[in-house]
Parts: sequence; C-alpha cells; structure tokens
Amino acid sequence: MTQNFQAAPAQARAAMRTDIADADRAVRVAARTLARAGLAHAYGHCSVRLDDARFLVCAARPMGLIGVGEAGTVVPIDGPLPDGVLGEVRLHQQIYRRRPDIGAVARTMPPKTMSLSTLRRTPRALHGPGTYFAPGVPLWDDPQLIRSDAQAQAVIDALGENAAVVMRGNGAVVAADTLEAMVALTWYLEDAARVDLDVLALEVAMPAAVLDAAECAARATRSGRIIERMWEYLSAGDPELHMATTAT
Repeated sequence: MTQNFQAAPAQARAAMRTDIADADRAVRVAARTLARAGLAHAYGHCSVRLDDARFLVCAARPMGLIGVGEAGTVVPIDGPLPDGVLGEVRLHQQIYRRRPDIGAVARTMPPKTMSLSTLRRTPRALHGPGTYFAPGVPLWDDPQLIRSDAQAQAVIDALGENAAVVMRGNGAVVAADTLEAMVALTWYLEDAARVDLDVLALEVAMPAAVLDAAECAARATRSGRIIERMWEYLSAGDPELHMATTAT
C-alpha cells in the first residue's frame, strides 16, 4: 500500500489517503456495530470495496475492540492476502471478484443462526426480515474453518446471488451494496433465525405460515428508509459515527 502511494502523483496520493481514511472509519463503525449487536464475538471481520481492484478489511482483532482510528488493511481482489490479514478474508475476495454489485461484506457469528445451522437448517421467510433472503438462505454444510482458496470458492459458489450464506456451526457471510445494508442484513438474518427457532418449538402442533415468493418480493423493500433506520438504531453511540461517511 505504501508503495502505491509513493508511486502516485502528490495530488492523487492525497485523494487516495482521504478516500481510504473515510472508508476505514466507516468500516470501524460497522465492525463495532456488528459486535454491539451480538452478531460477532472474538471472531469475525467486515470490509468495504474501494474500487474494482481493492477492498479494505477491518483490523484482525475482535471487532468490538477495534479502537478509534485503528487502521484496517487494503487487500487486492486478485492476488495473495497481505501479511497479517486473516485467512477467511479469502471469502471477501471471492465475493468482490464475482459480484460487482457488492460493496460490503461481513463474516460474523450470529448465535441463533449458528444454532439453527446445526440442524442443517437456515432461516425461513416467516416475517419481514426473512424475506430479504428469498428464495432461501443457502447452507454451506461443512463446519470447518476456511483456510484455502478452494474452500472459499466453494462457499461463495453456494452463496450465488443471495445476500447471505450460512456455514453449518460456523456463522455466516453477508454481502450487500453498502456497509449500512450489510449490517442491517446481518441483523435481519439473525432475527429470522430467532423467529424460526421459536416457531420450530411449536410447529408439530401448529404449522408455520411461510411467506411465498410473491409475499417475499412485496415485503423485501427498501422504501421508507428501512435500511437507514436499522443502521441508525444499531450504530447509535459509536464514537466515530459523526465522522463516518457512507461507503459503498
């Protein structure tokens, strides 16, 4: 990264630093927000796309402990992971490489989603938040950590065009166009899992009312500041929020 800055003209270097600084700040806010919402603990990471060749991932430590001003790392979309970057950031690389519509990615450990996944189940569309993953959240049916490019490719093959993929007993990956939407969708995934687990306890006597494709399409809206309000709710109180700009 330093070599790239030095190779660029002075004006371009200043603009690059500003863009990366803004993106880094936004990623820190998103990381701490995911942790405060109970969607990540010691493990997890999030990132934002910088351009067609690079993305920025948060510092390789518990997201809730990332400090004000603590820098993340710029990672190439094509190429080896930089030193100090966690191995599962390969998942982010695969998504940014295949999905030009994606501007932000999170790898998290939502507890209800995790519990449901051990039944080889993923959340159904039983209420509003679940509809954003129609026709259904894919399951990567392997509890192992992702430590190779081949594994990462296979997980993202399973993701396809969906907003999320659940990894059996091993959390989830969520992808969206913006950091704000990525955080909101991660929360939606977990809330859908919460409702599904509640319903499963009663379903023998009372079948669940699963929303059909038309109902999902009508409900999975972004009108009415749906994403923005969830972002405001979840990120409220972050020490860098007032300085963060929207990053795509």
